[in-house]
Amino acid sequence: MTHVRAFSSDTHIFRPLKFNTISVCKVAIEPIKPSELPKMTHGLRCINKSYPLCVTKVEESGEHIILGTGELYLDCVLHDLRVMYSEIEIKVSDPVVSFCETVEECSSITCQATTKNKKNSLSMICEPLHSDIAKDIVEEKVSIEWSGRKLAQYFEQEYGWDALAGRNIWAFGPEKNGANILMDDTLPSEVDKSRLNEIRSSVVQGFEWATREGPLCDEPIRNCKFKLINAQIAENAFDFGGGQIIPTARRCIYSSFMLATPKLMEPILFVETLCPPDCIKAIEDVVSHRRGRILKEVPKPGSPFILVYAELPAIDSFGFETDLRSHTHGQAFALQVFSRWDIVPGDPMDDTITLMPLEPHPPHKLAKEFVVKTRKRKGLSETITYHKYFDDEMMKQFAALYDDQD
Repeated sequence: MTHVRAFSSDTHIFRPLKFNTISVCKVAIEPIKPSELPKMTHGLRCINKSYPLCVTKVEESGEHIILGTGELYLDCVLHDLRVMYSEIEIKVSDPVVSFCETVEECSSITCQATTKNKKNSLSMICEPLHSDIAKDIVEEKVSIEWSGRKLAQYFEQEYGWDALAGRNIWAFGPEKNGANILMDDTLPSEVDKSRLNEIRSSVVQGFEWATREGPLCDEPIRNCKFKLINAQIAENAFDFGGGQIIPTARRCIYSSFMLATPKLMEPILFVETLCPPDCIKAIEDVVSHRRGRILKEVPKPGSPFILVYAELPAIDSFGFETDLRSHTHGQAFALQVFSRWDIVPGDPMDDTITLMPLEPHPPHKLAKEFVVKTRKRKGLSETITYHKYFDDEMMKQFAALYDDQD
């Protein structure tokens, strides 16, 4: 017993696995016979143990979702689910990809949200977060568990932040290594810091909730910095509990996000193709047809082959290898891996865009198309309603802002 107590609380049986890629491709599944749902659920639990990179979850619509790194990975997962673990027939949806939500500019006005009891209010703004900072957070080069002094020193040395800003970082989100930052930017002369600290955990919970499910299409928020500008807190502790503060913080984050030129981000795959020199033109045609671009072409030492490096949007990568081999008569072999997130062309909030079914859309309509289709798939309404995220007073300011612009 003494020996067991000597272990620290951070001791684990196995160290969590870390991967150089993430799962961005997903399919929805359901059993052909509804009575076999328990068998499929058991099979999904087995899949989680057999495939470390595979993620299984249930959407709010009730759909069972499987996420994998690519088309071949999902084929292997579904084969094992059907044949080895559940031994049932499964209906599979068309593959789609995960998206992220981000902003391009700072919030046009300071956004305020009031609690339901009208006794507390929070004010925030949203700004873009530098991609290098987001990358450091995701790769755990910096941790929110560091002391305020160490955080301030890191951001001051690496990114030129002032020491006060580094000390006032409250959280990374949606997880401890999430690519968003929540900061306290309030002034001691305007806000009672001791009472602000009492609601800090509730504000952080609202921040994590909001960044896990963004306002555009319930996809995670990425590369955003949220600053708490002001807070009015009730005198009685009973009036600023978590039930009041958490949804208010979430709504305040959403409203500041919506006024900072929101954009949609899609996963980009790095593609390495091995082929003979006479196949390069065919590869360029296939890649360009799928919104991709060729990075470079280099000879493979000691062989007559060429290595073609390219980037390809993950949503346009399904069927890429089959297409590639048919155009090169089986002479080209491709390897795909997640590379980075990139902004989807177009404005996801443009209500003037009309989407026609079963028609390819030009680049400036892609963001709107992806948002609408993702919302439909998740059982949400096609249009994003501002009234959900803005108080009445904020709606008046919002309307006045657009009247001035007109």
